[in-house]
Amino acid sequence: MNFLTLTLAVSAVLLACHSGPSSADQQEPADNSMAVSSVNSLTAEQQKDGWQLLFDGKSTKGWHKYGGHPVGTAWKVSDGMLWLDTTGKKDWQIADGGDIVTDSGFENFHLKLEWKIAPGGNSGIIFYIHEDTAKYQWPWHTGPEMQVLDNNGHPDSKITKHRAGDLYDLISCSKEMVKPAGEWNLAEIKCVNGKLEQYLNGELVVTTQLWDENWKKMVAASKFKAFPDFGTYKKGKIGLQDHGDMVWYRNIMIRNL
Repeated sequence: MNFLTLTLAVSAVLLACHSGPSSADQQEPADNSMAVSSVNSLTAEQQKDGWQLLFDGKSTKGWHKYGGHPVGTAWKVSDGMLWLDTTGKKDWQIADGGDIVTDSGFENFHLKLEWKIAPGGNSGIIFYIHEDTAKYQWPWHTGPEMQVLDNNGHPDSKITKHRAGDLYDLISCSKEMVKPAGEWNLAEIKCVNGKLEQYLNGELVVTTQLWDENWKKMVAASKFKAFPDFGTYKKGKIGLQDHGDMVWYRNIMIRNL
């Protein structure tokens, strides 16, 4: 290579190094709705629309164990997540765990939260819970449930109406939208005057009308037929289930409608 050719080559390299970013470099960053900086906080628009956080990302304030006791030590809060530590098993649940419910009850509402489940795991989001342990041993004796499940690893996935996003034992998802175990899913439950809608990762997957004759027939054909007050309450608490498996929740928010 002669001196002139070498000079031109070096100049080209220097020009490339000092030029502006390429079109690829200038692309907008990917939308990362799971970014830590946005976890457990509300935007100004959400606040204006009436959303409120049910989990502050730092404590279990606003929650208690079903039956009125404080949240057990198996429910941990770390890294902006509310999660169940399954180190100490006790029957099919966790020692000092148990189902937890909100302090407040809700009537017409829109609930949003994110969940992820361990491989082979099972949990649930229960709503319209009537908390009366003298009459109802478990939250699911009164409250319907949106299923939280590893569809690839838990045996319940082989049972119709028991898969992730289903209205448990009542209505199957119209479309499979769940992500694999270990990945975050966005769940939404919206109920206005008995019209129930369940969304999973942005898709409407279940819709029905609560409390009418068709609802009563569905309940009578399900495992809940043994509980006469199941699905009858029009106001109640939100619950997160301890089913003995590791599960994580965050960005739990609700607004009254």
